[in-house]
Amino acid sequence: MITKEATVAAPAPAPAAPAPPRLAKKRPAWDEVPRWQVYLPLGVYLVFTLVPFYWILLFSLRPAGSTSLVPWPMTFEHFEKVWTERSFGTYFGNSVLVGLATLVMTTAVALAGGYALARFDFKVKRVFMLALLCSQFVPGALLLVPLFEIFAELRMLNSLGSVIIAETVFQLPLSMILISNFIKNVPYSLEEAAWVDGCGRLRAFRIVVLPLLRPGLIAVGSFAFVHSWNHFLFALMFLNNQSKQTIPVGLNTLMSADSVDLGALAAGGIIAAVPVVIVFAFIQKWLITGFSAGAVKG
Repeated sequence: MITKEATVAAPAPAPAAPAPPRLAKKRPAWDEVPRWQVYLPLGVYLVFTLVPFYWILLFSLRPAGSTSLVPWPMTFEHFEKVWTERSFGTYFGNSVLVGLATLVMTTAVALAGGYALARFDFKVKRVFMLALLCSQFVPGALLLVPLFEIFAELRMLNSLGSVIIAETVFQLPLSMILISNFIKNVPYSLEEAAWVDGCGRLRAFRIVVLPLLRPGLIAVGSFAFVHSWNHFLFALMFLNNQSKQTIPVGLNTLMSADSVDLGALAAGGIIAAVPVVIVFAFIQKWLITGFSAGAVKG
Protein backbone atom coordinates (compact mmCIF):
# COMPACT_ATOMS: atom_id res chain seq x y z
CA MET A 1 0.00 0.00 0.00
CA ILE A 2 1.42 3.22 -1.11
CA THR A 3 1.10 6.10 1.39
CA LYS A 4 1.31 9.71 0.46
CA GLU A 5 3.51 11.81 2.64
CA ALA A 6 2.10 15.14 3.48
CA THR A 7 4.20 17.84 1.93
CA VAL A 8 4.46 21.32 3.42
CA ALA A 9 4.78 24.16 0.93
CA ALA A 10 7.87 26.30 1.43
CA PRO A 11 7.07 29.87 2.43
CA ALA A 12 7.30 32.40 -0.42
CA PRO A 13 10.34 34.68 -0.24
CA ALA A 14 9.62 38.09 1.21
CA PRO A 15 9.55 40.88 -1.40
CA ALA A 16 12.66 42.95 -1.59
CA ALA A 17 12.47 46.28 0.16
CA PRO A 18 12.13 49.15 -2.29
CA ALA A 19 15.20 51.23 -2.83
CA PRO A 20 15.13 54.48 -0.91
CA PRO A 21 14.28 57.45 -3.10
CA ARG A 22 17.24 59.38 -4.38
CA LEU A 23 17.34 62.65 -2.58
CA ALA A 24 18.11 65.79 -4.48
CA LYS A 25 21.56 67.08 -3.81
CA LYS A 26 21.34 69.80 -1.25
CA ARG A 27 22.76 73.07 -2.42
CA PRO A 28 25.40 74.38 -0.06
CA ALA A 29 24.34 77.25 2.11
CA TRP A 30 26.09 80.59 1.98
CA ASP A 31 28.13 79.76 5.08
CA GLU A 32 29.27 76.46 3.52
CA VAL A 33 30.59 77.98 0.28
CA PRO A 34 34.36 78.45 0.32
CA ARG A 35 35.20 82.11 0.55
CA TRP A 36 37.58 81.98 -2.39
CA GLN A 37 34.69 81.05 -4.71
CA VAL A 38 33.03 84.32 -3.74
CA TYR A 39 35.96 86.68 -3.48
CA LEU A 40 37.84 85.50 -6.58
CA PRO A 41 35.19 86.52 -9.19
CA LEU A 42 34.44 89.68 -7.24
CA GLY A 43 38.13 90.54 -7.17
CA VAL A 44 38.50 89.96 -10.93
CA TYR A 45 35.46 92.14 -11.60
CA LEU A 46 36.84 94.83 -9.29
CA VAL A 47 40.18 94.83 -11.13
CA PHE A 48 38.53 95.22 -14.55
CA THR A 49 36.37 98.02 -13.13
CA LEU A 50 38.99 100.02 -11.27
CA VAL A 51 41.98 99.72 -13.63
CA PRO A 52 40.50 102.13 -16.24
CA PHE A 53 39.77 104.65 -13.48
CA TYR A 54 43.32 104.30 -12.21
CA TRP A 55 44.70 105.01 -15.67
CA ILE A 56 42.56 108.13 -15.98
CA LEU A 57 43.76 109.30 -12.57
CA LEU A 58 47.35 108.46 -13.52
CA PHE A 59 47.31 110.47 -16.75
CA SER A 60 45.64 113.42 -15.04
CA LEU A 61 48.14 113.65 -12.16
CA ARG A 62 51.52 112.76 -13.67
CA PRO A 63 53.58 115.34 -15.60
CA ALA A 64 53.33 115.51 -19.39
CA GLY A 65 55.74 113.12 -21.10
CA SER A 66 56.15 110.89 -18.04
CA THR A 67 55.80 107.12 -18.43
CA SER A 68 55.73 106.26 -14.73
CA LEU A 69 53.05 103.86 -13.48
CA VAL A 70 52.78 105.85 -10.27
CA PRO A 71 51.61 109.49 -10.33
CA TRP A 72 54.73 110.86 -8.71
CA PRO A 73 55.79 113.63 -8.72
CA MET A 74 52.14 114.68 -8.63
CA THR A 75 51.03 117.70 -10.63
CA PHE A 76 47.73 119.50 -11.18
CA GLU A 77 48.80 121.32 -14.33
CA HIS A 78 46.36 119.37 -16.48
CA PHE A 79 43.43 120.39 -14.28
CA GLU A 80 44.52 124.04 -14.39
CA LYS A 81 44.86 123.83 -18.17
CA VAL A 82 41.41 122.43 -18.87
CA TRP A 83 39.68 124.62 -16.27
CA THR A 84 41.16 127.92 -17.51
CA GLU A 85 42.60 127.57 -21.00
CA ARG A 86 39.98 125.08 -22.24
CA SER A 87 37.03 126.86 -20.55
CA PHE A 88 35.95 123.83 -18.55
CA GLY A 89 34.73 126.15 -15.81
CA THR A 90 32.14 127.50 -18.26
CA TYR A 91 31.28 124.01 -19.53
CA PHE A 92 30.83 122.81 -15.96
CA GLY A 93 28.42 125.63 -15.11
CA ASN A 94 26.40 125.02 -18.29
CA SER A 95 26.15 121.30 -17.55
CA VAL A 96 24.98 121.99 -13.99
CA LEU A 97 22.31 124.38 -15.28
CA VAL A 98 21.09 121.95 -17.94
CA GLY A 99 21.09 119.03 -15.50
CA LEU A 100 19.18 120.82 -12.73
CA ALA A 101 16.65 122.36 -15.11
CA THR A 102 16.06 118.96 -16.78
CA LEU A 103 15.67 117.36 -13.36
CA VAL A 104 13.03 119.87 -12.22
CA MET A 105 11.04 119.93 -15.47
CA THR A 106 11.11 116.16 -15.96
CA THR A 107 10.06 115.45 -12.38
CA ALA A 108 7.27 118.03 -12.38
CA VAL A 109 5.71 116.97 -15.69
CA ALA A 110 6.18 113.25 -15.03
CA LEU A 111 4.59 113.65 -11.60
CA ALA A 112 1.43 115.18 -13.07
CA GLY A 113 1.25 112.66 -15.92
CA GLY A 114 2.05 109.72 -13.67
CA TYR A 115 -0.72 110.68 -11.25
CA ALA A 116 -3.22 110.82 -14.11
CA LEU A 117 -2.15 107.39 -15.36
CA ALA A 118 -2.31 105.87 -11.89
CA ARG A 119 -5.57 107.35 -10.59
CA PHE A 120 -7.79 108.02 -13.63
CA ASP A 121 -9.30 105.77 -16.30
CA PHE A 122 -9.88 107.14 -19.80
CA LYS A 123 -10.54 105.60 -23.18
CA VAL A 124 -7.09 105.95 -24.71
CA LYS A 125 -5.16 105.06 -21.57
CA ARG A 126 -3.87 101.73 -22.92
CA VAL A 127 -2.97 103.29 -26.25
CA PHE A 128 -1.16 106.12 -24.47
CA MET A 129 0.80 103.68 -22.29
CA LEU A 130 1.72 101.67 -25.38
CA ALA A 131 2.93 104.85 -27.09
CA LEU A 132 5.09 105.69 -24.06
CA LEU A 133 6.65 102.23 -24.11
CA CYS A 134 7.23 102.29 -27.88
CA SER A 135 8.93 105.68 -27.62
CA GLN A 136 11.75 104.02 -25.67
CA PHE A 137 12.75 102.14 -28.83
CA VAL A 138 13.35 105.38 -30.73
CA PRO A 139 17.02 106.44 -30.59
CA GLY A 140 17.76 110.05 -29.79
CA ALA A 141 19.59 110.52 -33.10
CA LEU A 142 16.28 110.21 -35.00
CA LEU A 143 14.92 113.22 -33.08
CA LEU A 144 17.75 115.55 -34.08
CA VAL A 145 16.36 116.71 -37.43
CA PRO A 146 12.75 117.43 -36.33
CA LEU A 147 13.91 119.07 -33.10
CA PHE A 148 16.43 121.18 -35.01
CA GLU A 149 13.70 122.41 -37.37
CA ILE A 150 11.37 123.20 -34.45
CA PHE A 151 14.00 125.13 -32.51
CA ALA A 152 15.06 126.96 -35.66
CA GLU A 153 11.46 128.15 -36.19
CA LEU A 154 11.25 129.18 -32.53
CA ARG A 155 14.66 130.88 -32.74
CA MET A 156 15.93 128.84 -29.82
CA LEU A 157 19.08 127.49 -31.42
CA ASN A 158 22.35 128.23 -29.64
CA SER A 159 20.57 128.54 -26.29
CA LEU A 160 20.60 126.23 -23.30
CA GLY A 161 16.80 126.26 -23.34
CA SER A 162 16.75 124.12 -26.49
CA VAL A 163 18.94 121.46 -24.87
CA ILE A 164 16.86 121.52 -21.67
CA ILE A 165 13.59 121.04 -23.58
CA ALA A 166 15.06 118.27 -25.74
CA GLU A 167 16.44 116.42 -22.72
CA THR A 168 13.13 116.77 -20.88
CA VAL A 169 11.13 115.41 -23.83
CA PHE A 170 13.55 112.51 -24.18
CA GLN A 171 13.33 111.61 -20.46
CA LEU A 172 9.58 112.03 -19.96
CA PRO A 173 8.19 108.66 -21.18
CA LEU A 174 10.25 106.45 -18.87
CA SER A 175 9.94 108.89 -15.97
CA MET A 176 6.15 109.02 -16.33
CA ILE A 177 5.87 105.22 -16.35
CA LEU A 178 8.05 104.89 -13.26
CA ILE A 179 6.19 107.56 -11.27
CA SER A 180 2.82 106.06 -12.18
CA ASN A 181 4.01 102.77 -10.65
CA PHE A 182 5.20 104.61 -7.54
CA ILE A 183 1.79 106.23 -7.11
CA LYS A 184 -0.01 102.89 -7.61
CA ASN A 185 1.90 101.56 -4.61
CA VAL A 186 0.35 104.27 -2.42
CA PRO A 187 -3.05 103.01 -1.11
CA TYR A 188 -5.95 104.93 -2.60
CA SER A 189 -7.71 104.77 0.78
CA LEU A 190 -5.22 107.30 2.19
CA GLU A 191 -6.40 109.92 -0.28
CA GLU A 192 -10.04 109.06 0.38
CA ALA A 193 -9.49 109.53 4.11
CA ALA A 194 -8.00 112.95 3.42
CA TRP A 195 -11.02 113.87 1.28
CA VAL A 196 -13.34 112.89 4.11
CA ASP A 197 -11.38 115.20 6.41
CA GLY A 198 -12.08 118.09 4.07
CA CYS A 199 -9.00 118.17 1.83
CA GLY A 200 -9.33 118.71 -1.89
CA ARG A 201 -7.62 116.44 -4.39
CA LEU A 202 -4.60 118.71 -4.81
CA ARG A 203 -4.12 119.25 -1.08
CA ALA A 204 -4.58 115.55 -0.33
CA PHE A 205 -1.96 114.73 -2.95
CA ARG A 206 0.46 117.28 -1.50
CA ILE A 207 -0.02 116.23 2.13
CA VAL A 208 -0.56 112.47 1.86
CA VAL A 209 0.85 111.11 -1.41
CA LEU A 210 3.80 113.37 -2.19
CA PRO A 211 5.81 112.62 1.00
CA LEU A 212 5.52 108.89 0.26
CA LEU A 213 6.94 109.40 -3.24
CA ARG A 214 10.28 110.79 -2.07
CA PRO A 215 12.38 107.72 -3.00
CA GLY A 216 10.71 107.49 -6.41
CA LEU A 217 11.16 111.20 -7.14
CA ILE A 218 14.83 111.01 -6.17
CA ALA A 219 15.33 107.99 -8.44
CA VAL A 220 13.61 109.63 -11.43
CA GLY A 221 15.29 112.99 -10.86
CA SER A 222 18.77 111.49 -10.52
CA PHE A 223 18.27 109.43 -13.67
CA ALA A 224 17.22 112.54 -15.61
CA PHE A 225 20.14 114.57 -14.22
CA VAL A 226 22.79 111.98 -15.05
CA HIS A 227 21.45 111.41 -18.57
CA SER A 228 21.39 115.14 -19.35
CA TRP A 229 24.86 115.52 -17.81
CA ASN A 230 26.36 112.85 -20.06
CA HIS A 231 24.33 113.42 -23.23
CA PHE A 232 26.40 114.57 -26.18
CA LEU A 233 24.23 114.80 -29.31
CA PHE A 234 21.73 117.49 -28.34
CA ALA A 235 24.39 119.89 -27.04
CA LEU A 236 26.55 119.29 -30.12
CA MET A 237 23.73 119.94 -32.60
CA PHE A 238 21.85 122.80 -30.94
CA LEU A 239 24.75 124.84 -29.47
CA ASN A 240 27.28 126.61 -31.67
CA ASN A 241 28.74 129.19 -29.31
CA GLN A 242 31.63 127.90 -27.22
CA SER A 243 30.38 129.76 -24.15
CA LYS A 244 27.16 127.69 -24.28
CA GLN A 245 28.76 124.25 -24.62
CA THR A 246 28.49 121.50 -22.01
CA ILE A 247 31.10 119.12 -20.60
CA PRO A 248 30.62 116.23 -23.09
CA VAL A 249 31.18 118.61 -26.01
CA GLY A 250 34.10 120.17 -24.15
CA LEU A 251 35.74 116.76 -23.83
CA ASN A 252 35.33 116.27 -27.56
CA THR A 253 37.25 119.48 -28.24
CA LEU A 254 40.30 117.99 -26.51
CA MET A 255 40.63 115.42 -29.30
CA SER A 256 41.73 116.33 -32.81
CA ALA A 257 42.57 114.38 -35.94
CA ASP A 258 46.30 114.89 -35.44
CA SER A 259 46.81 114.45 -31.70
CA VAL A 260 45.12 113.89 -28.37
CA ASP A 261 46.16 115.62 -25.17
CA LEU A 262 45.85 112.60 -22.88
CA GLY A 263 46.62 114.52 -19.71
CA ALA A 264 44.03 117.20 -20.39
CA LEU A 265 41.49 114.63 -21.56
CA ALA A 266 41.96 112.57 -18.39
CA ALA A 267 41.66 115.67 -16.20
CA GLY A 268 38.48 116.67 -18.01
CA GLY A 269 37.09 113.17 -17.49
CA ILE A 270 37.79 113.40 -13.75
CA ILE A 271 36.04 116.78 -13.59
CA ALA A 272 33.04 115.32 -15.42
CA ALA A 273 32.83 112.15 -13.29
CA VAL A 274 33.48 113.37 -9.75
CA PRO A 275 30.24 115.40 -9.26
CA VAL A 276 28.09 112.49 -10.43
CA VAL A 277 29.94 110.06 -8.16
CA ILE A 278 29.50 112.39 -5.17
CA VAL A 279 25.78 112.80 -5.86
CA PHE A 280 25.23 109.05 -6.14
CA ALA A 281 27.21 108.43 -2.96
CA PHE A 282 24.72 110.56 -1.02
CA ILE A 283 21.49 109.34 -2.66
CA GLN A 284 22.25 105.64 -3.23
CA LYS A 285 19.94 104.58 -0.39
CA TRP A 286 16.99 106.48 -1.84
CA LEU A 287 17.91 105.45 -5.37
CA ILE A 288 17.81 101.69 -4.69
CA THR A 289 14.58 102.02 -2.71
CA GLY A 290 12.95 104.10 -5.42
CA PHE A 291 13.79 101.84 -8.34
CA SER A 292 12.76 98.70 -6.44
CA ALA A 293 9.42 100.30 -5.56
CA GLY A 294 8.76 101.48 -9.10
CA ALA A 295 9.53 98.08 -10.58
CA VAL A 296 6.54 96.42 -8.84
CA LYS A 297 2.97 97.22 -9.74
CA GLY A 298 0.86 97.91 -6.69
